[in-house]
Amino acid sequence: MTLYFYIARRFLGRFLAIFGSFFALAFLMETTALFGRFDSAGLGVLDTLRLALLKSPTGVYQMLSMVVILAALLLFRGLSRTSELVATRAAGLSGLRMVAAPMLAALLIGLIGISAYNPMAAAALRQFETETGRYNSGTVSAFSLSREGLWLRQGSDRGQTVIFAERANFDATRLSGVTFFEFDASGVAQRRIETGYARLADGAWSLGPGKFWLVNAKGKVPDQAAETFASLSLPSDLSSDQILDSFGDPTTISIWDMRSFIDRLDRSGFSTARHQVYLQSELATPLLLAAMVLIGAGFSMRHHRSGRTGQMVLMAVITGLAVFILQDFVQILGANGAIPVLAAAWGPPVSAMLLGVGLLLHMEDG
Repeated sequence: MTLYFYIARRFLGRFLAIFGSFFALAFLMETTALFGRFDSAGLGVLDTLRLALLKSPTGVYQMLSMVVILAALLLFRGLSRTSELVATRAAGLSGLRMVAAPMLAALLIGLIGISAYNPMAAAALRQFETETGRYNSGTVSAFSLSREGLWLRQGSDRGQTVIFAERANFDATRLSGVTFFEFDASGVAQRRIETGYARLADGAWSLGPGKFWLVNAKGKVPDQAAETFASLSLPSDLSSDQILDSFGDPTTISIWDMRSFIDRLDRSGFSTARHQVYLQSELATPLLLAAMVLIGAGFSMRHHRSGRTGQMVLMAVITGLAVFILQDFVQILGANGAIPVLAAAWGPPVSAMLLGVGLLLHMEDG
């Protein structure tokens, strides 16, 4: 048991060192990308650094599998260089039993990642998107889902419009059971519009038959100022892509809120495939990280005097990248409905696990 704790402790130390390096690199890259991007908004150096800090956790989290495989490579190459692997083999400890401790550590890292780090990174990215949207346009278009339906907000220099819809079609270009609340630039309510449907096209909402009320008409109560219309057009700076992207990026949603969000998304009429694939992929993260330990061990547990050390390390990194790319590709297929959600989310981790076991049995115990 002492040996297992020793190996797990060394693995965690290398993981934390590589994770910190990746985080610092991501922070520097985001800072470089953000400098000069918001000069017109008067963004200072400290604000730029804060925005980069908000964006960095998500980038590092997406590379977690590569961090784990590099930590496994460093661990087992180090044990091989100091002949500790030779000593453990002489004591009768097989390669699979040697890998058990770092695998359990990787499983623990995965559980902590999805339960604690994921919500933190999602909240930081959501704040980043909100602030950069304000710096880009001066106003923020807000989107949210409730149990009753879909809420949108569009803004301009002339004022704000809040939109509520009971349902929407798959690409958010047609809303049903719609109510528009118009406010002027000072926030005073101007008009309320109700219609059976509204269609978004060519920079405007085209409303079907409905009714509107002038909320602050002088000398009239709202019901006296009400008028019906057969059709009406309202300017809009929204697009279908903006609305879908606001609901389409699951990385801004905590895994603890994902299930309820998927339910609301389904009730509102939007496709939930992408979010379901993301949720299942997050749940499969511990298995994927454990598989990366196996792959790293399979390529690095040979004695360092056997040669081809550089080639084996390179092959391990390439294999890890291949698994990473395959996972992204399969998730895209799952989000588009080409393959089942469970196959898209759990297929790559299971395949990587089988590949790692095969490598270890062939190169270490074969």
